[in-house]
Amino acid sequence: MGFRCGIVGLPNVGKSTLFNALTQTAAAQVGNYSFCTIQPNIGDVAVPESRLDIIADIAKSAERVPARMNFVDIAGLVRRASKGEGLGNQFLANIRETDAIIHVLRCFENEDITHVDGRIDPLADLDTVQTELMLADLESLEKRRFNLEKKSRQKDEDAKAALVLVDRAIAVLSKGQPARTARIERDEEKVWQMLQLLTAKPVLYVCNVDEDSAATGNVFSDKVIAHAEAENARVVIISAQIESELALLSGEERDEYLHAISLAEPGLNRLIQAGYTLLGLKTYFTAGPKESRAWTYVDGWTAPKCAGVIHTDFEKGFIRAEAIAYTDYVEHDGEQGAREAGKVRQEGKDYAVRDGDIMLFKFNV
Repeated sequence: MGFRCGIVGLPNVGKSTLFNALTQTAAAQVGNYSFCTIQPNIGDVAVPESRLDIIADIAKSAERVPARMNFVDIAGLVRRASKGEGLGNQFLANIRETDAIIHVLRCFENEDITHVDGRIDPLADLDTVQTELMLADLESLEKRRFNLEKKSRQKDEDAKAALVLVDRAIAVLSKGQPARTARIERDEEKVWQMLQLLTAKPVLYVCNVDEDSAATGNVFSDKVIAHAEAENARVVIISAQIESELALLSGEERDEYLHAISLAEPGLNRLIQAGYTLLGLKTYFTAGPKESRAWTYVDGWTAPKCAGVIHTDFEKGFIRAEAIAYTDYVEHDGEQGAREAGKVRQEGKDYAVRDGDIMLFKFNV
């Protein structure tokens, strides 16, 4: 199953440089961690996962297959994009197809790279992007409100439920706040998702800093962090320029470069992991001589739902699952040792899969 993060930002903030670094990094990933170009602006990137290598070594797997995440370089944002200017209509359509939005914010000064507004102010840039998305949401909601109100007068219960949420979203957006700040009850979530609001999507802020600020950040990124804390959002500090250089180095050279600039790991690893966390995603594994593979699922999914990630037949014909905790798998040197130690659990349809579980599904079609 694919999860897609859209990368947005004003011109000359480093958005495309960051995306290109992602694609180069993916292409350089060892073994089967290959990069796949689906379209010119979509990168299919492996999620860094150290546990997969350990599991594969224990299982003596011939192949190891990581979980994947899509990153989309969304072009075309200018002021009045919500009114169709620039590549506005295509821009908004591309964002609507994503699961989360990554805002790339310029947090560096460089006289050779002009800013569209002639100044460096990441929060003002964010406001420009977010305003266009909120205006697009308002226009979308106001267009559908008339029909919903008409159906509600005709006692259409689904329309009544949707109208309540439409009005709630309009109220929030009219105050200059994104739709994700609206309070949505659990039993309203399905209808809320159907509204497909751009500003209801989870967000991650990426501060693109100069090379000297990659490890510690700077005054610009500090402002973004303070803003993000106020709305309980996540921030990743990256130097897109450094990431571009790292992507071209071999493993040993990369490690030496990281050490020299006081970074524990590439910023892109943190970006990918943050995107994974942002969407509430977890990982379970399957392991055997042929391959060890990481599978993505949404936190809280039950065993049948997780089985369906492999194949829909696994979910439809689910009987039971065998599960081994990652720590037990490692401690007892694989499935056989875990089985002998009584660490292989038999789980049914109500079992909520845990992060790191090594799973074997039993099914009948």
